[in-house]
Amino acid sequence: MAVRTPDPDPEPDDDGLGGFGDGAPQPPAPDANPGWLSDVELEEARRHLPMLYVEAIPVRTDGSGQVSEIGILLRSTPLGEMTRTIVSGRVRFGETIRDALFRHVENDLGPMAFPLLPPQPLPFTVAEYFPIPGVSAYHDDRQHAVSLAFVVPVTGTCEPRQDALEVTWFSPEAAGSDAVWSEMEGGRGTLIRQALASLGLLR
Repeated sequence: MAVRTPDPDPEPDDDGLGGFGDGAPQPPAPDANPGWLSDVELEEARRHLPMLYVEAIPVRTDGSGQVSEIGILLRSTPLGEMTRTIVSGRVRFGETIRDALFRHVENDLGPMAFPLLPPQPLPFTVAEYFPIPGVSAYHDDRQHAVSLAFVVPVTGTCEPRQDALEVTWFSPEAAGSDAVWSEMEGGRGTLIRQALASLGLLR
């Protein structure tokens, strides 16, 4: 029988880029980060400021340390459409990039994913999401967001949570294919290909 650790405190406003919410405002938890924003404050901030995100592409490696599989999340939109995405979420006020990255990997892939993060993780690229399509390769109709994107090896069992249905493991060749690219939301197919290029795996 599988043993699960308790879920972390709810984070209703901490959805990823292009995240789907139910639209119902929720009050912050009593012990919430004092720098966190209410739903109203978040919408106001999104109208005036770029939002900072971290994104993670989970990978599995073989015995020699070479990337053998790329993990991509599958989820359903409120309209019932199936799309693919990656681990994503905002950086909290006062939170280090490393801590934010670890938190979102655990939130999206479960506490048994066991990500391997260096003391000072470095992004393979910086992606800019705009609410107007065509400004860049990346699009989020809610906001202008700046995202630090990382490749994160995971060594444990991934059990997607939040609104993800499953994590699918692709070979590097399949992850960079046109078929997968067309299923990725917000232009993240380009991000997957940039990750593969940074690893020397883009064919």
